[in-house]
Amino acid sequence: MNALAATNRNFKLASRLLGLDSKLEKSLLIPFREIKVECTIPKDDGTLASFVGFRVQHDNARGPMKGGIRYHPEVEPDEVNALAQLMTWKTAVAKIPYGGAKGGIGCDPSELSLSELERLTRVFTQKIHDLIGIHTDVPAPDMGTGPQTMAWILDEYSKFHGHSPAVVTGKPIDLGGSLGRDAATGRGVLFATEALLNEHGKTISGQRFAIQGFGNVGSWAAKLISDKGGKIVAVSDVTGAIKNNNGIDILSLLEHAEENRGIKGFDGADSIDPDSILVEDCDILVPAALGGVINRENANEIKAKFIIEGANHPTDPEADEILKKKGVMILPDIYANSGGVTVSYFEWVQNIQGFMWDEEKVNRELKTYMTRGFKDLKEMCQTHSCDLRMGAFTLGINRVAQATTIRGWGS
Repeated sequence: MNALAATNRNFKLASRLLGLDSKLEKSLLIPFREIKVECTIPKDDGTLASFVGFRVQHDNARGPMKGGIRYHPEVEPDEVNALAQLMTWKTAVAKIPYGGAKGGIGCDPSELSLSELERLTRVFTQKIHDLIGIHTDVPAPDMGTGPQTMAWILDEYSKFHGHSPAVVTGKPIDLGGSLGRDAATGRGVLFATEALLNEHGKTISGQRFAIQGFGNVGSWAAKLISDKGGKIVAVSDVTGAIKNNNGIDILSLLEHAEENRGIKGFDGADSIDPDSILVEDCDILVPAALGGVINRENANEIKAKFIIEGANHPTDPEADEILKKKGVMILPDIYANSGGVTVSYFEWVQNIQGFMWDEEKVNRELKTYMTRGFKDLKEMCQTHSCDLRMGAFTLGINRVAQATTIRGWGS
């Protein structure tokens, strides 16, 4: 089942629990706008290359649409649609005044030079600049993009609309980025994990973690969990996978990964098959890489008691059912990885106010939002006698449905 089919299925299940009528259901599901543009650039060797860019603006009932831009060879309309819809529910679960959007360009950023990436980003921005905006649609980094990409978008957008730092989030600090944004998604994973474990009378300290993905989310989650006394026993990234039952020294691994562009060759742990990372013996599994990695082929072999979804849509619906029967507790992506969009919201607020917060305030506010979000999610689970995923979906969808109805859009 692809990401869009899985997301739509979860939406339908939650809609049934909420008792939404068919007109409102249809209104919530159909995207506000879908954009597809051709981006042609001169490459460094003088030849021309064309790429397809997408932006799906899903819903703006609760505020400006918000969502990342990814550069990846497999960017395609269904995936962007699914991720835009998930952003709508995620911002509602986090209780921040945004809707959902997502965008991307079908390209392999590793095959493009820095100047080619800049030209591609600027052409994409030229094609969509009149459809994004501070109070319309606020992009952010995603897979294959980062603060530099946001700086180019901001600069290109400002040529048309004047200096507008709040038009993107995840920017470099010198251009109005927020302190604490880099660690935000990983820190949110930490706070979400703490909230779930507290519910079960446990703490981070002494728990054994396996983390799939050692990019921005996975590496920060690993560092912050390790700082709290959690034992990271297995880690993987695109270069390979490693395991140490006594716990991996995360600070040493971070240094190694920076110097060697990946974890491969780290001498403080044994090399293992990357496919086995999800089924390693651990208490808590954190998938923080690609979507659809937990499926019916491997779900039965998963040994973790808790799964914290750091990635977007890492678990497909068939795996959900298998894991539920095994008694595995899954903390869903639309809550667990919402730390990034929450601190993006803080960045947007700081830009609009023209007043920068210190990092301590950013982290303190993030903990407040994540803790409150888990409490709201649990209340929906009790109201509808459902698991955490349906609790999150009913919470997000209900908030968007209420805003839609009050505006008079759903009838």
